[in-house]
Amino acid sequence: MLATGTPMKLHLKVPTLNDSPKDFEQMFELWRVVQHCESPVVIFDFSDCCFLRQNAVAFLGGLARLIEARDGFPHFAWQTMQDDIRMNLSQNGFTTAFSQATGGWQGNSIPYREDAEHDIIGIASFLDEHWLGRDWVSVDSSLKDEIVSTMAELYDNAFTHGLSSIGVFTCGQRFPALNALKLTIIDFGVGIPANVRCYLDQPCLPAQSTMEWAFTAGNTTRGEECPAGIGLDTLKAFVKEKQGKIEIYSHDGYAIIDRNQERYATIGTFFEGTLINITVKCDPVSYTCL
Repeated sequence: MLATGTPMKLHLKVPTLNDSPKDFEQMFELWRVVQHCESPVVIFDFSDCCFLRQNAVAFLGGLARLIEARDGFPHFAWQTMQDDIRMNLSQNGFTTAFSQATGGWQGNSIPYREDAEHDIIGIASFLDEHWLGRDWVSVDSSLKDEIVSTMAELYDNAFTHGLSSIGVFTCGQRFPALNALKLTIIDFGVGIPANVRCYLDQPCLPAQSTMEWAFTAGNTTRGEECPAGIGLDTLKAFVKEKQGKIEIYSHDGYAIIDRNQERYATIGTFFEGTLINITVKCDPVSYTCL
């Protein structure tokens, strides 16, 4: 059972969450339950959870802040967590954000981060230091700056387009056994399809088409005064070279970009905000050109 409770208290059962399509579907179901919940207290119960990937950490943090923004009271039942989950949440700083625990430490985590306000300089510095600055992925220094700038643009879009009242949430993780580095960015705003439909004045435009439009170079909902698009070309090339992928979920729209495909689809699940999940392979070869 996903959730149980009385009118005054909801027990939200958090399952094991990786980053397959099924895992994202389960995450968005947690959001749906909270959306329809009238209980002021929401208890996150981890007794059925064996693992949390970085996408789940960023998502659960944002979901808790969403509950707070609606005058609710999120409570993490730390005692229901397995020791390795609690240890990882301590390492990446999540525990500090939601309890009186001390700060995280250097490990295989890209720290959990909340940005309630637009701080593009701080975000760029964070990505430079914790994402591409840890020598997990070899990349030429000048190109690293360009990639970080592109990522900062994604954050900028989350604020200027997503209109999330609670900001943007980030977490990442290096998985040595998989030789992979993963980073998730999520906002709980109005979502890409809603923005594109409004801008194009096409309220019935399928989610698949809105996603493809949004990630086409040169397209933007900012208007002529800011003609640049989201500008993923550099990031796309880097991720493809590193045998990785970019996945985007927004409303019932889905996009996946890797070295073999750039595919947009309308899917059966729904999440009002936008979640971007980026995976790259760690390797010792420096990537210097597009």
